[in-house]
Amino acid sequence: MKVTLLGTGDATGTPVIGCDCPTCMDANNGGRSRRLRFSILIQSDTGQVLIDTGPDLKWQMIENGIDHVDAVIWTHGHYDHYAGFGEFHRIQYNVDVYGIEETLDYILDYLYFLKPIRHNVLMYEPFVLAGLTFTLFEVKHPPVKNAVGVIVYEGDKKVVITGDAIRTIPSKSMELIRHPDLLIADGIVPPTMNVKKHMNAQEAMELAGEIGAKEVVLTHLSHYFEPHDVASKTMPLGYDGMVFEL
Repeated sequence: MKVTLLGTGDATGTPVIGCDCPTCMDANNGGRSRRLRFSILIQSDTGQVLIDTGPDLKWQMIENGIDHVDAVIWTHGHYDHYAGFGEFHRIQYNVDVYGIEETLDYILDYLYFLKPIRHNVLMYEPFVLAGLTFTLFEVKHPPVKNAVGVIVYEGDKKVVITGDAIRTIPSKSMELIRHPDLLIADGIVPPTMNVKKHMNAQEAMELAGEIGAKEVVLTHLSHYFEPHDVASKTMPLGYDGMVFEL
């Protein structure tokens, strides 16, 4: 299994329009602080699956040499996690899309013109794509009523993606996500800051410790961190194009 972080930014991405903070300046100058919006590519020997399709998907696919996908999984209905699916226009129609019913109802009301093939998925019920087993688990991301994270299994390898989440994760989910080989965690701001909808970096690291993650990388990152090369010395920050092979 190969996991590529196509986009590691929050809803605004970095650089932020009109901002001249050191992190946005580093992004403008081509540093790793440049962060497109959230999307993850999961590849196996038989196919490739997108977890979320952020607004920058066109450039993410071009920069990573992706010309098609076998399926898309959506974690929730916020625009920075689905709006880029429209970039498939005239490229690929009838894509198999997966998510819980409420999420698909909302997203496909907008993206119907691509004629995606809908697959309603129940939380905690495994399903197979591209030879990999996926399971959606409940997280809390207020004010979204039902947001999910994603677990990916291949043999004895296990990857956990929290999606957008606060630290309070339901106990049923906590039991399921224990002992991953890789945890890709929402850590939107540095430990000195707090937000209501997401974990900060410290909370994400505490989650990693609690579930016994072998490796952790933080994503969905804002420009409030110091420039990547500085902040990554003390925290495992992801960057666009980062690859994990399991």
